[in-house]
Amino acid sequence: MKQQDDLYDVVVIGGGPAGLTAGLYLARARYRVLILEKEEFGGQITITNEVVNYPGIARIDGRTLTETMRQQAEDFGAEFMAADATGLDVEGDIKTVHTNRGDLKTFGILVATGANPRKIGFQGEAEYAGRGISYCATCDGEFFNGREVVVVGGGFSAAEESVFLTKYASKVTILVRGDDFTCDASVSNEAKNDPNIEIHYNTEMKSVSAGEGGLVSAVFHNCKTGEDTEWKPTKSKNFGVFVFAGYVPQTDILKGVIDLDEHGYVITHDYLETSAAGVYAAGDLREKNLRQVVTAVSDGAVAGVELERYAKDLSEKTGLVPPRPTSSNYEKREAEQAKKAANSGTSPAPAAASDVATGGQAAGPVKTSGFFDDAIRKQLDVVFGRMSQPLVLELSLDKTKLSQELKGFIDELVSLSGGKLSSVVAPDPAEGEEDAEGRATFDVEGVMPMARPCVRLCKVGSDGKSQPTGLAFHGVPSGHEFNSFVLGLYNAAGPGQSVDNDTQQRIEKLDADGGTTDVMVLVSLTCTMCPTTVLSSQRIAAGNPKVKAEAYDISHFPELQSQYGAMSVPCIVVNKTDASGKTTQKVEFGKKTVPQMLDLIDEA
Repeated sequence: MKQQDDLYDVVVIGGGPAGLTAGLYLARARYRVLILEKEEFGGQITITNEVVNYPGIARIDGRTLTETMRQQAEDFGAEFMAADATGLDVEGDIKTVHTNRGDLKTFGILVATGANPRKIGFQGEAEYAGRGISYCATCDGEFFNGREVVVVGGGFSAAEESVFLTKYASKVTILVRGDDFTCDASVSNEAKNDPNIEIHYNTEMKSVSAGEGGLVSAVFHNCKTGEDTEWKPTKSKNFGVFVFAGYVPQTDILKGVIDLDEHGYVITHDYLETSAAGVYAAGDLREKNLRQVVTAVSDGAVAGVELERYAKDLSEKTGLVPPRPTSSNYEKREAEQAKKAANSGTSPAPAAASDVATGGQAAGPVKTSGFFDDAIRKQLDVVFGRMSQPLVLELSLDKTKLSQELKGFIDELVSLSGGKLSSVVAPDPAEGEEDAEGRATFDVEGVMPMARPCVRLCKVGSDGKSQPTGLAFHGVPSGHEFNSFVLGLYNAAGPGQSVDNDTQQRIEKLDADGGTTDVMVLVSLTCTMCPTTVLSSQRIAAGNPKVKAEAYDISHFPELQSQYGAMSVPCIVVNKTDASGKTTQKVEFGKKTVPQMLDLIDEA
C-alpha cells in the first residue's frame, strides 16, 4: 500500500447537519475526510431561533446545535475548508472535486449542499426585499416591533416562525395556499390557537405596494374563487412580509453528473448512493418526504457509514492510502483523564453530555471576566498567537453608556492579547455635537458616517504612529459579530484568512484607476447572516488599502435604518468614488461571501 498525501477518503460538500454528521462518523472511524462549505458551517438551521424537536435536547438554538456538531467532527479529526465546489469529475476510482481554491482528489464524495429559501415571485417581492420583505424571522423580526406582519407559507417554518414573530408584531396574518397547513398538527395548532395570529386558507400573495414609511397595502388572491382582495394593516401604518414557502435544492453543480428529479432534488437509492458509484447525497437536497434537522443528521450517519466501506474497498483496489488520522483531540482528552485517574487510584468519571461542545470543559461557562469566559479566552489565544504584527485599536467615544461598554470590552480584549493589541482613545472629531444625554450626532448622509462609539483597527507605521486599516465597528462587537470582529483582527494583522488566487487578484485590482470604495454594513447582533457579510467586506478591505469596510449596529443608529429604508439585515451600502471625485451608491441586502461582495462592488 502506498500513501498519497493529496488524496482524501471522502470529500463532503456542505457543512450543515448532514455533512457534519457524516464527517464525524468518517473521522471517528479514522478515515481522512474534508468538509467543504462555501458560506458558513451549520447550514440553514443556524438562523432558527429555537429548536424544540431534536431528540434528547429539550430546547436549543440552531447555531449552538450545529456548532456542537462541528466541534465534535473536528475533535475526531475531520478537516475543514471554506471553499465553493464548482464541479465534479466522478468517473474512475479516484474522483475530483473542483473548487475555487483548487482541485481535490478523493475516493468518495458526499453531496450535502442543502436548499435555500424559495422566492415566490409576487409583484413587489424583489423590489422591496430588505425593505419590508424578509426570509428570516430571527434576523429581521425586531425591525417590525409594534407593526403587523404577513407570513406567506403553510409548512413547518411558516407555522413556527409565525408564533416567534408574535414577540414583536402587533398582529400576524398567515396566508396558506391550501385547505390547511402541511406540517404536523402539533406545530400548526400553536399558530391556530394564538390570539394574535389570523389565518387565511386557500390564499396567495399577489402583490404588495409601498408608501411613506414602507409597505402599506397588499393584494390577496383566493385560489378557490379567483377573487382578489386588497388588504391593509389595521394596527399599524406599515407592515412586513415574511416568506416561508419552502426551499430550492442547491444542486446546480450536479446537473448532468447524477440523476435529479423534475424539481432538481437528488434521486438516491439504497443507503443514499446516487446514480454515480461512490457519490452519495444527504440532507435537504435529496428527494424525500420530510426535511428536518433530525432527518439530515440521520442521512449523514447512513451515508457516512456507507462511504467508510466504499473508501476501504477503493483503497484496497488501488493500493493507495490517504494520510489518515492516527489520533484525535477526543482520544487525547480521554487518555489524559485515564492517566489522571490512574495516578489517583480511581476510575475516570463519565464525561458530561456537554463536554463535546465545550472541548472537555465542565458544563456551563466559567466566567473569568466581564466579557469573555474561559472557552472564548482559549479561542482568542489561538488567534493572537497567529497574528503576524500588533494592532492598535483606536476608540472614538461619546459620553453614553454604550461608549463606556465599548471601552471596557476593548480594555479587556487588550489585556488578554499578550501584547498583540493596544488601545488609544482618539481626540473628539470635529464632526458631531453631543446631545443632552451625551450621544454624539453624525451626518447620516455621509459616505461613511462617524457614528460613535466606534473602534478602528490600526497598524503601527514605521514612524510609530497609528495607520488605519479601513476596518471599523460602530457599537460593541459582541453577540454574533464577535467572531467576525476577531477574524477582522487576524485579517488586518496578517497573515489573514486565505482566499484563492483569482479572488486575491480581484481584491488587489479594485480601484486600480485611482478611485476608492467605501462599504457600510448595517447589522444586528442577533442576525446570523450578518457576520459572513461583515467578514467578507473586511477581508477585502484588509487586502486593498483603497477599500474601507465598516459595520454599524443598527439598533444604536436608527437614523441609518431610516436613511436606507432598511427593514432587513445585513444592509450593504457601497459607495464608489472614481478618480474625478464622482461617487455612485448601491444598496443591497443579504448575506455575501467574498466573491459575492466583489461582484457587488463591481456592479456599484
